[in-house]
Amino acid sequence: MGPRAAISKTAGRATSRLLRLLGRNASQLPGRVALALDPKLLQGLAGSLSEGAIVVCGTNGKTTTTNVLARAAQQAGFSVDCNWRGANMLAGITSAMLFDKGADWAVMEADELSCVHVLPQLAPRWLVLLNLFRDQLDRAGEIDHVQDSLVEALASSPSTGLIVCGDDPLSVGVARRAAEGGTRILAFGIDEELPPPPDRVPEARFCQVCGAELGYAWRAYAQLGDFSCPACDFARPPLSFKARGISVTSEGVSFDVMDGDGAPLTTIKAGFGGMYMVYNLLGAFAAASVMGVSPEAFSRALAGYDPKNGRLEHYRLGEREIVLNLAKNPTGFNQNISLMLADERPKAAFFVINDDYNDGKDISWIWDVDFERLAEEASAGRLRVVAGGHRAHDVQVRMKYAGMEAPIARTVAEAVAALEAEEGAKSGDPEPLYALCNYSALWPAKAELDREAEAL
Repeated sequence: MGPRAAISKTAGRATSRLLRLLGRNASQLPGRVALALDPKLLQGLAGSLSEGAIVVCGTNGKTTTTNVLARAAQQAGFSVDCNWRGANMLAGITSAMLFDKGADWAVMEADELSCVHVLPQLAPRWLVLLNLFRDQLDRAGEIDHVQDSLVEALASSPSTGLIVCGDDPLSVGVARRAAEGGTRILAFGIDEELPPPPDRVPEARFCQVCGAELGYAWRAYAQLGDFSCPACDFARPPLSFKARGISVTSEGVSFDVMDGDGAPLTTIKAGFGGMYMVYNLLGAFAAASVMGVSPEAFSRALAGYDPKNGRLEHYRLGEREIVLNLAKNPTGFNQNISLMLADERPKAAFFVINDDYNDGKDISWIWDVDFERLAEEASAGRLRVVAGGHRAHDVQVRMKYAGMEAPIARTVAEAVAALEAEEGAKSGDPEPLYALCNYSALWPAKAELDREAEAL
């Protein structure tokens, strides 16, 4: 490492130590300081890894997938650098590696549009692409722009292979183009027919090659499923890692994993998540396998998985259970709605939508969420809804059009107070509250719930 890199690394470390002393978040600024002094610092840091790097990207699920994969590598005896809290742009990834002392692996989550900056420097062995959905439209634009950026990122790092969700036509569109440039491809997906899902196909209805409308033998959710084009050869690719025997309940998920020939590899069980988590865990297992992590080590990582990062995090405040989760786009919200409806108890929901820079100012996407699926539960008195966030009034209007009344609350405590005011002297356990927040709303809600939990 040259003098410039050494100085930038020292400055980044000093910034990190100062922020921690001040009790501030040190996930981004140290990397920004270091990169301002040496824009190619990440490339030098990557050179100290004995095994290499794995990068995980996708619209939904990358933080959970990254954390599970990193913990599995640790269970296998590897030392790991990881951006555990999801700081997934170039500065955040650089920050996560500033204190590296020669780790075996870097397991990093990367924002899709940041991959074009991260891959040339980090040169990961594999990029894991989980899914692509419309998200943050005023920053990311339409999906074809994100696809173009990912193809460019893979072209800039010729040694990087792609582990792709073979059930997502948008991700397969990226894989098909990348393969033409020589990128190695491994696909994972579900290998059994599923019952029809309740949600619509909000996007990706058309072939990535010829534009004809895709057909499905079956569909898991959104556009993910066993797709094929009736007019050309665009279809789900052969799967190297297959999920069969899938069970998804309010208690969690379980499924068997097979290799490309159908030979059994392991059974995966997790006490959290819905159908989307099957894909996240299968993608993590595929990446763990190419890293040399055994199925036993992967199972141990899942058994002890408690990320405390606001993703499906459970709290109990007094007698009330609160489930906190991220929901930042139509597909994410629709999967959370499915998760709520799988819970047969009467329940309440607190929908919190902000419009900060990292959320996107354009929140018109809330009209693409199938909130109408909740109206029957609400009309039967089995669901109550509260609106929150900077755009609480917009959420309130959206609920009205979905057939539900939603009072406004600024915090989780205010949402609980609104529910308790309606409950009055009603006997029995209070209903669970699902707090579904987009990006900038998630961490304040988590901080509030952490404080309340500590005070009990």
